Amino acid sequence: MRHTKLFKMASAAIMIAATLLTNSCKEKENIVETPKGTVAGIVTDELGTPIIDVEVSVKNTELKAVTAVDGSYTIQNVPMDKQTLTFTKNGYATTSSTINVNSFKDGKATVNVKMLIAGCKITGKCVDARNGNAGMKGVNVSLNAGAQTTTTDENGVYLFENLTIDDYTLLFTMSGCVDVEKKVSKDQFTGDFIVTVEDVRMGAKELLPGATAEDLKSVDVWHYNEYRGGKNSDAYPHFDWSTDFMGTLTSWYGWWEEQNEGTTIQIRNSEAEGHWQNPADHENFDSYLAGRKYITEDNCIMSIKMRTHACQEDAPAHWGVMVIDLDAAEPKAELIGEIIESYNESYSNPDHKFDLSKYIGKEVVIAIGIYRWETGDYWKQLVLRRIAFAKEQPSEWGYLPGENVPGLDEQYKMTMEMVRSTMPVTEFSEFIGISPDPRTDKDGPEMYRDAYKNWRKAGHFAAWWSCMPIEKDNEPFAGEGFIIKTKGGDAEVSTTAPQSYFYAKFAIAQGHNKLGLNARNFSSSNATFFKVTVITEDGTVKNLTPETTVGQAADNGCWKFIHENGSADTPEDYAQFVYDLSEFNGKNVIVTLGVFKGEKNDDENKLCIHSITLK
Repeated sequence: MRHTKLFKMASAAIMIAATLLTNSCKEKENIVETPKGTVAGIVTDELGTPIIDVEVSVKNTELKAVTAVDGSYTIQNVPMDKQTLTFTKNGYATTSSTINVNSFKDGKATVNVKMLIAGCKITGKCVDARNGNAGMKGVNVSLNAGAQTTTTDENGVYLFENLTIDDYTLLFTMSGCVDVEKKVSKDQFTGDFIVTVEDVRMGAKELLPGATAEDLKSVDVWHYNEYRGGKNSDAYPHFDWSTDFMGTLTSWYGWWEEQNEGTTIQIRNSEAEGHWQNPADHENFDSYLAGRKYITEDNCIMSIKMRTHACQEDAPAHWGVMVIDLDAAEPKAELIGEIIESYNESYSNPDHKFDLSKYIGKEVVIAIGIYRWETGDYWKQLVLRRIAFAKEQPSEWGYLPGENVPGLDEQYKMTMEMVRSTMPVTEFSEFIGISPDPRTDKDGPEMYRDAYKNWRKAGHFAAWWSCMPIEKDNEPFAGEGFIIKTKGGDAEVSTTAPQSYFYAKFAIAQGHNKLGLNARNFSSSNATFFKVTVITEDGTVKNLTPETTVGQAADNGCWKFIHENGSADTPEDYAQFVYDLSEFNGKNVIVTLGVFKGEKNDDENKLCIHSITLK
């Protein structure tokens, strides 16, 4: 019995093994190997030019080939089912192509590919706005939402290579800094196909191009309600190179130039400096002038007299005015009205009007700028002849409108609105009259514009006081000082109506209430009549008498003197006049300094100012 059981178990095992062997052979008989074919084609660039040395590979296999000089390639033994071919070469965008069984005809699939040139580059620099614009290391730079990323090197430089001609968006991020976004358009890839992006200032958001909120806190204060520019005497002497000092302002961004027709804001347009690659930007100024201004009911209407250069009806200049309230929770540049299109080769009449009443009671930054409307060679100029602030617009060439100051001769053209809304000069208390730089021997604005640029920094009298050339122009570059003067024999004799004067507002206080004037004239026979007048914000007018040993009192508060001594080398020889302002302690007051035709004579009676101090 025992042997019988063992025999039955062995027989069963043999039968099971035979069955398994039979099934295995049947499975092998059912396996059909995927047939193989050949893939071939030609690789060219966007222009149809064959590309050599392109590596062509079949994804997830060891199969590959390299294109010949005619761009052709061949790969054999490619399974004739779904496959992905990848084409790669440095300087070109990697390209893929998918094939399947239907792609093969008689065992061959033809795959021709065009590869996009990817030799384009985008580079630039990130700087630290809180550290003197030093290069900033470690800024994360993302291209097109992370398609490529990099970080800036120790000099703040970043680089993206092997790009195609396309539109790109760059995002700059770093912990503790405001994110910055820049755009590059396909039109910028010209020449060597390298686009250099303007410096990206990290650490604070730019409210205007190149200027953060911190930067804008230090732009020029526009103390006065009228700024005039240009050389031409369109309404002499109110508009004349010797009486118009817009060119002394310093808060210009981008390109600007003093010209005969006005102080001009220009599109940056140097091919050598890469400006032709700058993208069109319909939101941000390309170049602009900025200033801080306290807005009141007396000066809330801003007027701009302007014209253009290099413009025509179908190709105008685009410009506008933006205002930034730095005290806002989130300061931003707000466009006043609409972007303006201008192509006028004569001055605007009436002037362009901008209502700033929204900002009454605030000190704001005002920017006047021009837009780059197109990329490439784009040249436009915005010519500023006058920037004015008042309750209403001035006449075409007239002085500012408003209520005359009671007790002051109407010839002053001084209004109560000007008295109240002029901002005190606090930046300087000592003013020079001799230009640090001489005028040049050139005809045109070149003769003075470079010198004017340095006046504000040097504390020059004419850059910090406002000029009112009622009847006569000035002599800004006399070697002995800045000269204001009367007309000659045709001048009307008057000791109440000034021929010309300057004014400024000061906060008078202890230690800041003695006005000193060092001056001279140029005649031994005909005296100069001048006057210092103080006007309080409530309209009180007082003519001041100097403490001096030179000259004598004349009618209506004038002072009459002859003194021909004093030069740059002998400053101690000028006549010295001191005025006590202590009765105005605690007040902001207008101080005027003017010349008068006190006697009939044929001379231009001159007051040559060497220096003015307030101590």
